[in-house]
Amino acid sequence: MKTILFDLDGTLLDSSPGIRHCFIKTFKELGLPVPNDQTIQSFIGPPLETTFKTINPNPEFIKLAIQTYRRYYQETGVYEATVYEGIVQALEELVRSGYQLFITTSKNQEMATLMMKYFKLDNYFTAIYGSTPTAFIKADIIKRVINDYHLTSHETCIIGDTKFDIIGGKTIGIKTIAITWGFGQSKDLAQANAVIKQPSDIKKALETI
Repeated sequence: MKTILFDLDGTLLDSSPGIRHCFIKTFKELGLPVPNDQTIQSFIGPPLETTFKTINPNPEFIKLAIQTYRRYYQETGVYEATVYEGIVQALEELVRSGYQLFITTSKNQEMATLMMKYFKLDNYFTAIYGSTPTAFIKADIIKRVINDYHLTSHETCIIGDTKFDIIGGKTIGIKTIAITWGFGQSKDLAQANAVIKQPSDIKKALETI
C-alpha cells in the first residue's frame, strides 16, 4: 500500500457541531420544520445534493438549500470542529513511513481546503479533493484523484467513517478501512477490509489488508 485517501468529516475532524448548526439555520431560513437530532445526524456523510433531495426533489429547492447551507458554513460552521485525538500523530507517522496522503471528502472542495488549512492539517496531504457540481458522489471523487495522479488501485486505500466511504472505495476497486470514532453506524462498516478503533491502529491495518 502506497497511497491513502482520507475522508474528512468524522475521520480527521469532529465537525458535527458546525454541520448541525448550519442545517438548523438552513431549515429555519427556508421556513421548514427543523429535523430532530437523529435525522440531522444522518445528514452527516452524504453529499448535500443527496440530503436535500430527500427533503424536496425539486432542483431549484436543492440549489437554494445548498447555497444557504454553504453560506452559513463558510461564515461559522467551518470553524466549529475539533481534530480527533491521535490524528496528528498518526498523520506524522504515515508521512514519515513514505505514504502519500490525499483528502477525498463529500464536503465542498473549497470548504474542505479552508478547513484543512484552518486546522493546520493541509501540509500532510498531497492534494485535497472534495465535492464539485459535477462530481459529488464519493466514488466520483475517488476516481478524480486516481486519474489525476495516475494511482494504482491495488496500492490505494480509503479510510473513512461511513458506508459512503466503503461503498465508494469498493466501487472503484480499492482497499477500504473503516474507523469507529466517527459518525457512521457499526453495522454499515462491516464490509470494509479492516475496521479500527483508534488512529494509532491505522498503520498496522494498512500493513495487513
